[in-house]
Amino acid sequence: MTRLSAADYLTAIRRESARFREVLADCDTDARVPSCPDWSAGDLLGHLGNVQHWWAAMLSNRPQSPDEMGYVELPRPDGHQALLDAFDEHHAAFMTALASADPAEAAWTWSSDHTVAFIYRRQAHEALIHRIDAELAAGDVTPLEPALAADGVAETLDVMYGGLPPWGRFDPVPRYLEFRLTDAGTSLWTQLGTFSGTSPAGEEISDEPDMHLVPDPGGAADAVVTGTAGDIDAWLWHRRDDAGISVTGDRSAYDHARAVLDQPIN
Repeated sequence: MTRLSAADYLTAIRRESARFREVLADCDTDARVPSCPDWSAGDLLGHLGNVQHWWAAMLSNRPQSPDEMGYVELPRPDGHQALLDAFDEHHAAFMTALASADPAEAAWTWSSDHTVAFIYRRQAHEALIHRIDAELAAGDVTPLEPALAADGVAETLDVMYGGLPPWGRFDPVPRYLEFRLTDAGTSLWTQLGTFSGTSPAGEEISDEPDMHLVPDPGGAADAVVTGTAGDIDAWLWHRRDDAGISVTGDRSAYDHARAVLDQPIN
């Protein structure tokens, strides 16, 4: 599946951030966020503002790491209007830094992709998912744009669930899941397998259920998950239930995938 263009990601960050702010501007600061039970609406507003402040610093000081640049996390402002004002300031600075950076340039990231392009894509989906959180807190959920959501499914399966640390090993088996995105007219495939390795902290992991995004293997899937891109993207992020999403095929293959997908991601 082809990624969106840098211009598309910029448009998405602006659009989703604007909707996020619009929803939270009139939301009670103390309202709970159902998808993040430990957070209030104020916590959510401060979080995305700080995330965008963080990435603006990574871009402005690229390719230095947070430690190299001496990054210091900002304290949460007091009061709802102060939170909104801080978000506006951080978002404007982030968009300026991002729009002036070449996606091919080197930048520090927490992933194996150390380019500005990673920040473009990751932050489009960060804004999208937290827009859903804001809408859930306010009780005003709206549909996701299909092309962005389809790219979000790919990113979630590949990066958030399928990332492989250098100390780990993925052992694939010849079993596949197809994620069929009805409104995007495309499918994404994952191969099942297990993860093993010893973490830097000394934790030994053996034969843990895992799966990785792969090209279409050219045969029938062991199980097929079907739904709109928006429904599947939000479901993978635990922002909605599986209503309207169908599963066909080998139940054991789907259960293997659920063992992976039931793990928390943030």
